[in-house]
Amino acid sequence: MRKPKIVILGAGYGGLMTATRLQKAVGANDAEIILVNKNDYHYETTWLHEASAGTLHHDRVRYDISKVIDNSKIEFVKGTAVEIKTEEKKVLLEKGELEYDYLVVSLGGESETFGIKGLKEYAFSISNVNSARQIREHIEYQFATYNTEKEKDDTRLTIVVGGAGFTGIEFLGELGNRIPELCKEYDVDFEKVKVICVEAAPMVLPGFDPELVEYAVAHLEKKGVQFRIGTAIKEGTPDGIIVAKGENDVEEIKAGTVVWAAGIRGNAIIEKSGFEAMRGRVKVDANLRAPGHDNIFIIGDSSLVINEEIDRPYPPTAQIAMQQGEVVARNLAALLHNKELETFKYDNKGTVCSLGDDDAIGVAFGKKLVGTKASFMKKMIDNRALYMIGGASLVAKKGKFNVLK
Repeated sequence: MRKPKIVILGAGYGGLMTATRLQKAVGANDAEIILVNKNDYHYETTWLHEASAGTLHHDRVRYDISKVIDNSKIEFVKGTAVEIKTEEKKVLLEKGELEYDYLVVSLGGESETFGIKGLKEYAFSISNVNSARQIREHIEYQFATYNTEKEKDDTRLTIVVGGAGFTGIEFLGELGNRIPELCKEYDVDFEKVKVICVEAAPMVLPGFDPELVEYAVAHLEKKGVQFRIGTAIKEGTPDGIIVAKGENDVEEIKAGTVVWAAGIRGNAIIEKSGFEAMRGRVKVDANLRAPGHDNIFIIGDSSLVINEEIDRPYPPTAQIAMQQGEVVARNLAALLHNKELETFKYDNKGTVCSLGDDDAIGVAFGKKLVGTKASFMKKMIDNRALYMIGGASLVAKKGKFNVLK
């Protein structure tokens, strides 16, 4: 009898959690499991802001997929999915195709520019390992070549960060630590450097505890960050950005570096494959399946789960993706053995936002944390994610241990 074929698209937090849990829950004779990913490595998306600022080497944020999956139970295919043919039960890859009986879509999100002119052309986004390297190298180049100019252009030392959500604030925190090092290394006057955060919403970290937000803003301002709150980016240009506060208050900010960190959407394959979606995110059912497709699970950034208490979607985070991966693995095992499926219930274990290597804000176990205590908690969360995927050996290789710094 032919074994059912399970295809997992994407080895991000959700996909890799599904794969590593599924290989323990399903016997080699129960199903054929195939994991598809564009790269042969997984990268910690929540660490990319550090690699982008240059405070963490880009190799530290990634590890080989082959090191954490059981290759006797899971076949790894390095490839890029381009479309899902749901009626034919096929996934089209850039090279070839795969048939499936059960499909898990965990392809991660994409930067959302909301149609703002020029952002895709002139702004960087913190989206993967290579984009992080590009941002780091670009910023360092601006500092390294500044003093070689006969007529120095100070705007080259201006860095604009679009968005004061988690990614933007964490990136700003790392810049606060990195810029003094760059100034010292390249003999640049710190006073000539400008770091400007532009946020269209009326506050930093919307939805976060106001007291903690106040702490974060004060901390970053001490490091030289200027906040332009309630100010929208209207256009990206070769020389910087054009912003507006209200309808008539339009201003050009010239900058050598613009990093867009204000939006994320689901993967483009979702809409291309005909799933009903909002900005590439599918409102999944209680078992994390796509409506009308009992054999397709969608998790991570491309899924949309409603928080019934406030009737709004949960934000797409690593924490929720990993919990989804665990449930999907159990539900796939249940389907193979004709057992009842499990309902997904998100367990929010807390949220911590770093403000550099040595400071952070957060809520954990119902308590508010700031400073070194919050920073310690952030590193423990990062290490725990590594442990859940690859055990103690992965933590030993990639974990963060400078907790007392």
